[in-house]
Amino acid sequence: MTTGRDSALWTRDAVSLAALIAEGAVTAAQVVEAHLERIEQVDSEIGALTTVFAETARAEAAAADRRGPTGPLHGVPVTVKNNLDVAGSPTTWGVAALGQAVATADAPAVSALRRAGAIVIGRTNMPDFATRWHTDNDEAGPTVNPWYPTRSPGGSSGGDAAAVAAGMTPLGLGTDFGGSLRIPAAFCGVASLRTTPGRVAVASSLPGAAPAPTNQLFAAPGPLARSVRDLTTALEVLSNSADVRDPGWIPVCDATDTALPAVAVTLGDDIDPQVRAAVLGCADALERAGYPVAELDPPQLGEVAADYGRLVSTEVVVQRREAMRRVGSAGLNTFMDAAIDLFPPLDLAGYMTALGERLTRRAAWSRFLAEHPIVLGPVSDELPWPVGYDLGGTAQVATMYAAHRLTIAANYLALPAVTVPAGVSAEGLPIGVQLITAPFAERRALTAAAHIEVAFPMPTPISPATDPTTRRPAPSQAPSSGSRTTW
Repeated sequence: MTTGRDSALWTRDAVSLAALIAEGAVTAAQVVEAHLERIEQVDSEIGALTTVFAETARAEAAAADRRGPTGPLHGVPVTVKNNLDVAGSPTTWGVAALGQAVATADAPAVSALRRAGAIVIGRTNMPDFATRWHTDNDEAGPTVNPWYPTRSPGGSSGGDAAAVAAGMTPLGLGTDFGGSLRIPAAFCGVASLRTTPGRVAVASSLPGAAPAPTNQLFAAPGPLARSVRDLTTALEVLSNSADVRDPGWIPVCDATDTALPAVAVTLGDDIDPQVRAAVLGCADALERAGYPVAELDPPQLGEVAADYGRLVSTEVVVQRREAMRRVGSAGLNTFMDAAIDLFPPLDLAGYMTALGERLTRRAAWSRFLAEHPIVLGPVSDELPWPVGYDLGGTAQVATMYAAHRLTIAANYLALPAVTVPAGVSAEGLPIGVQLITAPFAERRALTAAAHIEVAFPMPTPISPATDPTTRRPAPSQAPSSGSRTTW
């Protein structure tokens, strides 16, 4: 049992926990036990974790206490998404047929977390093959949004986002191929960092075909947390993930801005009024902090989002569709049929042309980011979707796709992005915004996100809301859509 002293340890962020352990105020064993008890208390209602390494985590915590601090996350519990290898555990990708795919070595990002002193306490849920914007599968079932059980927690890193939001872990490790970090973070009221592809090494110990070209170009791992400073610490740790299995890993020395960079605020025509108000409120917060702010749309946003859809749809049909149909859930196949109907596969010439046009699109954004180094906008133009919305056919998938076009753009363009909470809707639903910046300029976006975090604090961690009407808005609300802006 935890004592009165450590019973609130699950409410602390990772940096605070590491500091408490380093100064001897608490032990790693107490921290791990507090989070294991929290998991036992609330995860039956949420379904965020698929595996809990209780005894292993306790043993590692005891060993950590004996040897003393070894890194910036010493003794801090973390969770890992089910598509990243944890040695000795199946990397299932949310698919029951992969239940025997036991990894023989950690993924590079997991190894980096361990070297920094972190303790892996569990694996987290995801949609099968990481292919929906909602977290559900036949292997483990659904993950519930702890804020509002009838709304989606997002996907595909929905298990980690829900676990962080509910205090089961201070830090989650996920991936982002089409918003898979940012959408769950926004829907669950937490923060996330999609890193630049190449900044964090990626590799698996499991046999299998090489990832499709778009996965190699668009996907990147990154952390989810309840504070921007935790994201910053995690970035430092994950940047040191060099691994000979990944020849694409790039060592980076972060540049320092000599002046506050200009911010371009982008708002779609069909954006929900409360999401619009949240974005404008964040823009005002940055302006008060001294950032030059202007409302500007980045170039070719519609074309970028459409090209992403065509390329991914083509690769899925050519490489994976039949396997997905055989071993995937009914929900996955319903969603994929609608997505492929929305973006019919290209022939070889069309695929090569679309892939080649990516350089032109990236160049246009590069010029834009040279003048406006931060793009501030919604993660989703809509509030968290009702559970099952993505299974409503092609028209509803098209609506979701349009709402996520800015999010998808960062993947297609291989750009980093930070998601940070920006308030709570009148219905009690979290709203998140994102800050997109140039490749390997993650710290620029994190610095700006910290100003938004101060302006719009979130009451996380929260306890699961069995009755959504009982969830009250956060103390700081986004302004109404008619609020004053000076830029």
